[in-house]
Amino acid sequence: MKKEIRKENGGTRDGIPRGVPKSIAEFDRINELTGAGLPRTGDLSILSSAYRIGQFTVPNRLVCQPMEGCDGCPDGSPGELTVRRARKLASSGAGIIWFEATACLPEARANPRQLMLTEDNISSFARLADEMREISVRENGFAPLIMLQLTHSGRYSRPHGAPAPIRAYSWPEAERGSETLPALITDDELDEVREALLRSSALTEKAGFDGADIKCCHRYLSSELLSAYTRENSRYGGDFDGRTRLIRETLAGAVANSSHGFIVGTRINIYDGIAYPYGFGCRTDGTLEPDMSEPVKLIRMLYGAGASLIDITAGNPYFNPHVNRPFAAGPYMPEEHPAAGVARLLELTAEVKRELPEDLPVISSGLSWLGAASPGVAAAYIGKGGFDFAGFGRLTLACPGFAKKILGGEGLRPSDLCAACSGCTSLMRLPGGTPGCILKDRLYTDIYRKMRSAEAK
Repeated sequence: MKKEIRKENGGTRDGIPRGVPKSIAEFDRINELTGAGLPRTGDLSILSSAYRIGQFTVPNRLVCQPMEGCDGCPDGSPGELTVRRARKLASSGAGIIWFEATACLPEARANPRQLMLTEDNISSFARLADEMREISVRENGFAPLIMLQLTHSGRYSRPHGAPAPIRAYSWPEAERGSETLPALITDDELDEVREALLRSSALTEKAGFDGADIKCCHRYLSSELLSAYTRENSRYGGDFDGRTRLIRETLAGAVANSSHGFIVGTRINIYDGIAYPYGFGCRTDGTLEPDMSEPVKLIRMLYGAGASLIDITAGNPYFNPHVNRPFAAGPYMPEEHPAAGVARLLELTAEVKRELPEDLPVISSGLSWLGAASPGVAAAYIGKGGFDFAGFGRLTLACPGFAKKILGGEGLRPSDLCAACSGCTSLMRLPGGTPGCILKDRLYTDIYRKMRSAEAK
């Protein structure tokens, strides 16, 4: 298994290795050869510094980003593997755990085993939140801030396994080859989505989570609406107010309906990497050049509505995954080097951060590919005000104890690093797949082997 994946992971472009840097020296060489210009510091002390968010004092600047497991129960409650992953996150030592995508409606699920919080299963979520705190207090000496991500999968809905897209508008490039497509979601139906998300936010607080993420990223429904320029005669499309209506009204309603101290935030795309008129955060000249004017305007409005935490990301994992999670090996080889992709995401995050109120904390994404240098790059950006928290996704699968290693001074060894091989995604895409690190977690290695074997028959 490891031999197979590592063979895929080898490769260069223009003579520059694309693999994850296993040492600081290797990173420095790649950084220079690519011209990525990523800053790095050897002083990691800022990663151990506390940060106040509302009534919470977060003990450090490391974040476990939401990584969906596709392993819930049919009723939406956490399954055995969900609980296993949650326990590992709780043990990680990270100050914030941004727990995975949880659907607001049955038809909004991205797969038949996506989590879905309801009145009937709320006790299972409450037990999970309590256990995560207990584990962290016991092993790390503190309770992390735990967010729950609330989602509607939109055109990527697969509640019964087969595609059941719920489209905000027609996007020809993504729909090419589809013989039949459902009608666009109506304004009245979008009103119902807003109310479903508000119910989910109230249930999130009732279940004992510290905060709710009104998800607006990776081109799921709320995110896709941000680029609904061609959605005509609609309260949820066309101009800026229409395109941003769902996230603005939902977040404001969640704040208004929650108690004092409950965190309401959003994980939000600031750049889709898709040309106008089908992408958000891009110039209107048809190029892929970023334009942060609308993302900044929107986030400032969300801050005014009561948002107290922003988690920044980009791209579409179904269409251009190299934009939001630069990889060493994957379904295609992008023209740009992974270091350039990481640099774009971090620099755009820093650009947006400079335009926001100082007391609005910002979490970064896209750090896992940096390998051994990821702590030093994160510390450098935080030190210069580029963002406030360093978010790690794939690394949490490869090395669940990453935060302890970084904060404890041990550092990340080559054996700890995420290989950015896209193996976790490959596993997720298999029928009934449940993503995990197929290189470093034996349980998922075995699952992957069995599924590939069954697929070959």
